Amino acid sequence: PHLFIKYAKILYLTGDRGVKSNRFVFFTKRGNGSILSEESWFFRAVGRGEMEAYSSFAAVYDSLMDNVPYEEWAKYLCGLLREYGIRDGLVLDLGCGTGNVTQALAVQGYDMIGVDNSEEMLQIALEKRAESELDILYLLQDMREFELYGTVAAVVSICDSMNYLTEYEDLVQTLKLVNNYLDPKGVFIFDLNTLYKYKELIGYSTIAESREECCFIWENEFDEESRINEYDLSLFVRKEGNLYQRFEETHYQRAYTIEEICRAVSEAGMELEAVYEAFTRDKPERDSERIYVVAREKGKSKVE
Repeated sequence: PHLFIKYAKILYLTGDRGVKSNRFVFFTKRGNGSILSEESWFFRAVGRGEMEAYSSFAAVYDSLMDNVPYEEWAKYLCGLLREYGIRDGLVLDLGCGTGNVTQALAVQGYDMIGVDNSEEMLQIALEKRAESELDILYLLQDMREFELYGTVAAVVSICDSMNYLTEYEDLVQTLKLVNNYLDPKGVFIFDLNTLYKYKELIGYSTIAESREECCFIWENEFDEESRINEYDLSLFVRKEGNLYQRFEETHYQRAYTIEEICRAVSEAGMELEAVYEAFTRDKPERDSERIYVVAREKGKSKVE
């Protein structure tokens, strides 16, 4: 049986960028099996200073990630979706961030839902949605506990979002939720940074760069025993003239072996379809930096 959402916090941004609204939608199941939604709204004015409160990593994320060819990534992802039978329908983007991949898939004709646990990232995604006029639903939720009002044709998670699950149990739990909310024989496509990438390429590096709008220092430390990579990020964001404001953030990601991923997919009750070296249909090599995993829903029956 499918699970139905108790509530979802959905963020909307009005045409006036000075007002933010939070929308809570409650879903209840009637005796006849239909779904009844009850909505409540509340608004609060957001002053200029408060709007700037998220101007750390979220506000400059797209600028710092301008080397990522999102359109090419989305093209590869769409190819995989179609290859595994998903040509249209609802698609959930887990860890959608500022909505770059979400929007690219919407342009390709998919009905998109984006889930992220950063309100600041979603605010930027909403601004992009307003500019593009694409019909995308964004939910502020933790991927380990996400809830939907029904099932979707496919779930995707790109840009190493799954590496942020630093506990194996959380990885399995997230996969179980994905399996629950997929249509019968739906697919989950996600990417991961590899152990090789953390250990040999970025795990002990320091990256510094100066941009017109910001400067950053990105220090990495990889613990080989736990396979946790710690990112210490110092941002210097330009405010006025030559005045910069400093922000500090720490991020943690875990490297999983392919064997662990295969086991987690199995434990979650899903069927593993393929593991590819990123942007190819080839098997991963020892020095692959990123992999794509395709898993299929198992356990539901199609209703004819």
